[in-house]
Amino acid sequence: MAVVNPPQHGGDLQRAMASYGGMASDWLDCSSGISPYPYPLPPVPREVWQRLPGQDETLLAAARAYYGTRQLLALPGSQAAIALLPQLRARSRVGVITPAYAEHAWQWRQAGHSVIELTADDVEAQLPGLDVLVLVNPNNPTALQHPAARLLAWQATLAERGGWLLVDEAFADLDGTHSLLPHIGLPGLVVLRSVGKFFGLAGIRLGFAAAEPTLLAALQTRLGPWTVSAPAQWAGSLALQDLAWQTTQRQRLQEDSRWLSATLTEAGLAPAGQLPLLYWCPTPHAAAWQAALAREWLWCRRFSEPAGLRFGLVAQHQRTLFLRRLSAARMVLSSNPSLITEAP
Repeated sequence: MAVVNPPQHGGDLQRAMASYGGMASDWLDCSSGISPYPYPLPPVPREVWQRLPGQDETLLAAARAYYGTRQLLALPGSQAAIALLPQLRARSRVGVITPAYAEHAWQWRQAGHSVIELTADDVEAQLPGLDVLVLVNPNNPTALQHPAARLLAWQATLAERGGWLLVDEAFADLDGTHSLLPHIGLPGLVVLRSVGKFFGLAGIRLGFAAAEPTLLAALQTRLGPWTVSAPAQWAGSLALQDLAWQTTQRQRLQEDSRWLSATLTEAGLAPAGQLPLLYWCPTPHAAAWQAALAREWLWCRRFSEPAGLRFGLVAQHQRTLFLRRLSAARMVLSSNPSLITEAP
């Protein structure tokens, strides 16, 4: 099998510094969809560091209450399930709605499956020939949301022949209207959730898979023992149970979302889709914009197909700096149109 380079992701500030200089503290990194307001964890108790980490019942109880389903498996980040689920099926024909988090298509291909990248409009015509359908809902990067009723209809069609519907809900914490978690237990339905985005705790590497018990058991076998560290389980238990903080977080993110949307629109990068934690700004000049912003040490994520930029949320204390650097990049592009055609 030919070696294919893995996808690039947001949060890759080292790559930006290698090309444009500066230290991490000099940059304003808006390249990921992680909340700039992390859950305020207290110091980790000493005994937590010494504990061999099984599936902690305190964490599972907190997760079951937060997500509203009992059929959960804790993971070292939802990325673990994205990598392992393709290994649980014989060679399959897999549809992946794109553009989306690129690891999905890449991991299914790495496992030897036949992958077809689809638009949402293609699904109805292609579904009869698929064994697995993979999508991100709400989508990253475009913020598109599929209604739950549509997804359940797709699940029913796939289930008739033993197929799967895999839904990555990493950005569903702020609005679970279309979440399929209430329907866990339906055959072939798998939902992934992440503690990294809404809670701003990407560094602890904690996520969950929700599915039928037999599928979770198979996934657990692939994972092996002690895969989620004890500090991660301890931190997740605190964050998932803190309802007051979650309410404050939702209000804060919604307020910041209005500011960033208006700011990007004023700069000529009006979001075509947005969630409080990500903003999809299609532009044929995405490369030029990214380069101009990077020269100001403001890093965002660029997509080539379709062409556009994705911005993560800007914290309130970063607004002045973001606006100054965005305005400087805009001024450079406006006064030097040739930079648009010469961009890398």
